[in-house]
Amino acid sequence: MFKRHPKVGRLAICDIDAGRLSSCAKEFQIKETYARLEDILKSGLDAVAIFTQPWLHAPQAIAAMEAGKHVYSAVPIICLSEGDEMLDWCDRIVKTSRATGLNYMMGETSHYRPEAMYCRRRAKDFGTFVHAEGRYLHDIDLPDCNLRDVARNRAGKDWNMKQSGDPPMHYPTHSLGGFLSVMNAHVTELSAFGVRIPGDDWYRPDTVSGNLFGDEIALMRLSNGATAEIKEYRKIGALGYEGFSIYGTEASLEDSFETPRWVTRESIGSPLTAAEMRDPLPADYAAALKDGDGNTEYGGHGGSHAYLVNEFVESVVNRRTPAVNAWTAARYFAPGVVAHKSALKDGAIMKVPDWGNPPA
Repeated sequence: MFKRHPKVGRLAICDIDAGRLSSCAKEFQIKETYARLEDILKSGLDAVAIFTQPWLHAPQAIAAMEAGKHVYSAVPIICLSEGDEMLDWCDRIVKTSRATGLNYMMGETSHYRPEAMYCRRRAKDFGTFVHAEGRYLHDIDLPDCNLRDVARNRAGKDWNMKQSGDPPMHYPTHSLGGFLSVMNAHVTELSAFGVRIPGDDWYRPDTVSGNLFGDEIALMRLSNGATAEIKEYRKIGALGYEGFSIYGTEASLEDSFETPRWVTRESIGSPLTAAEMRDPLPADYAAALKDGDGNTEYGGHGGSHAYLVNEFVESVVNRRTPAVNAWTAARYFAPGVVAHKSALKDGAIMKVPDWGNPPA
């Protein structure tokens, strides 16, 4: 998708695995390759997009910005560290983006799911926002994306079972990003609880994280006066799902397993289609994404990938702050870190740090 964007004039790839680097270069016909991050950061490229293991993204993003590159980071600010250390990484990313004047963009898919775009267009029609519910239901044994295999693949030959059991709330952005972007609000305080599954082989006390919760839920107060609830469930007998519902005084968006409906006092509403909810892509980019049958290839996670690529490229070309910038990314991520801390303290109400809005 980066290669097919009309405003990308030069594309290179980097990987420490020589075989994978060669295979990818051949498949996508890319001539410029690098074997180390240090080498690509010395190039004349304007930006880097990071798709390494999640715990590497924060330090690599900072290194890239310090080397003069704009940064697209595919996942939240996750590190193999305790909650306070992850919040410190949020702080460091925000400060580095501010000091360098370079863009940091987190590729949060929920921000560009069709229902999020639709609700942002109709934000005023909700009246006063009252409540939102976000859910990321992803059982670790989900057939089409088994999280056990994901964890093993990321760790490679160094994998061992002590690396299992990451707290579900340490990946909260699929639950939070959609409705926070619509409500133009952030989390100020919360209370959270975790669920322990008897005999669980994945969430155990002898792991690196020591996390025992396979499922976590949080009730939150937002900066606009509304409330919100998010569910991060990894041990759940349900179809995989990421999405949200929003309730206002005049209308609501009800979503049940990716079947969103616009709801009012008078009407339940018919299911909304992705085509009617999406914003239009730039015509030249939409044309470049056509397949052999003339259909636009939007990519995965609700077709959000094309919009993420376009937003990052346009922000760099036009020298503007991207939608999911360092400050917004922190607002999507930090509540989950605090929620897990609250769950460990049996639901204690805790304040969520905030780094404010990006500079003009």
